[in-house]
Amino acid sequence: MKQPVFGIVGWKNSGKTTLTAALVTELTKRGFRIATLKHAHHTFDIDHEGTDSFRHRAAGAQEVAIVSGRRWAVIHELAEEREPTLQEMLARLSPCDLVLIEGFKRENHPKLECRRQDTRDHSFLATTDPGIVAVATDHDTESQTLPQFALGDIDGIADFIISHTGIGGETH
Repeated sequence: MKQPVFGIVGWKNSGKTTLTAALVTELTKRGFRIATLKHAHHTFDIDHEGTDSFRHRAAGAQEVAIVSGRRWAVIHELAEEREPTLQEMLARLSPCDLVLIEGFKRENHPKLECRRQDTRDHSFLATTDPGIVAVATDHDTESQTLPQFALGDIDGIADFIISHTGIGGETH
């Protein structure tokens, strides 16, 4: 069964990561198994110089798996490969109740748009993206057609996501 997904999108510094982390906390507290998928527009590293696994990658390993009694991770170097699609990455995740997707704002899945007064770009993503089904904001906005939440209304946003995705129909 394909697991439900729900996205958190917005311009840079709009509060996406803060909101996503708060939603993970709230939804897991309610008994849901949550996975997250984050798109980065820049180079990132989850491994650090000085570790054995970093040395393995620096030596040329295409994939490095790190395993302990608490967690595991696989680091895959793309080299000349193209960036994986959202669907390809979703297929790699373990089964869960919901995948919260941060970023991937041009993909076709239900999303909530984050808006903060002090971001540089104030244009609405929702005007060009029919996948945006709600807005979370820290200021009054001109959008009257979509459900709106305060950025800090984690309970309300979590309730909306549960209702919208239908994950609440299961017993947890």
